[in-house]
Amino acid sequence: MSGKYELVKQYLYEMELPIISEDPAEELVVVEDQERGVNNLIIDCEEPILILEQVIMQVPSGNGDVFKRLLQMNRTLVHGAFVLDEDGRTILFRDTLQLANLDRNELEGSIQALGLALAEHSSELLTFADKN
Repeated sequence: MSGKYELVKQYLYEMELPIISEDPAEELVVVEDQERGVNNLIIDCEEPILILEQVIMQVPSGNGDVFKRLLQMNRTLVHGAFVLDEDGRTILFRDTLQLANLDRNELEGSIQALGLALAEHSSELLTFADKN
């Protein structure tokens, strides 16, 4: 287990972000805080980066306009981006940070960016989800 994994956990503790599950062998935690828009956010230490990933929704039918709009939304995000999973069936929020010089402010900024992105675009994302 790397010191960076423990450092990430310490930052989450300091931010009062509850860890709902953890896999120390994989250096992975899942956090949740509905008030911040965080719902099963996976935080994975994968040297040399830290990966933050949260499922947003399944890709709706008639997805051409949805994909275009997601790219436009990405332009407004402070950190991270809306992306597709490997199968192209699920829309995720994803951000990556360098572990070598990671500090709490950087991690907190990425998590806050997720909440801000969802707050700013939630009504439109819900409209997309209704197409399923």
